[in-house]
Amino acid sequence: MCDTNDNPVEYPIDGTLDLHQFSPKETREVVLEYIAVCRERGIFQLRIVHGKGIGVQREIVRSLLDTHPDVAGYRQEGGSGGGWGATVVDLRRG
Repeated sequence: MCDTNDNPVEYPIDGTLDLHQFSPKETREVVLEYIAVCRERGIFQLRIVHGKGIGVQREIVRSLLDTHPDVAGYRQEGGSGGGWGATVVDLRRG
């Protein structure tokens, strides 16, 4: 992942991706890269925080998840963990 000057930025790989610091035009690339790195590290459940807003990033994320071959399923996060501002993703193992 890169900053606005195209310099690499170290992003923690812990299963939670907060998209608030990325623009909608970066969302697809960031999510694809994050999924790949999580799978490499054996992280198979992700939390993608896209925010509530008007739903632009949420729709980008969910349309990508609908067709991604490594995604077993996803759901809106419930309870006190962010509600509809985050999506929980289950990745296929193996």
